[in-house]
Amino acid sequence: MAKADEENASGFHVGDVLLAPAYGNLDQPFTGKVEKVYDNALLVEIIENAPADQAAVNEMNHRAVVRMSEVEVIQAAPQPKEEDGE
Repeated sequence: MAKADEENASGFHVGDVLLAPAYGNLDQPFTGKVEKVYDNALLVEIIENAPADQAAVNEMNHRAVVRMSEVEVIQAAPQPKEEDGE
């Protein structure tokens, strides 16, 4: 059986770069990279944010959990090719 993160039906994958709306104490949208895929949410590493939000991002340890329905993938992660004969 394949790894659980490879078998999600959400369309999101670890490594996807996405645009997320303002979240929690953040006043502006931010760019994040998916670290973990849950049933309805994603754990993302915040990789780009508004300068005014930097203190809040630091307090959040550059991580956020966002709803899948509220984000837009701007760069899909490369997917491994399936091997034949297994």
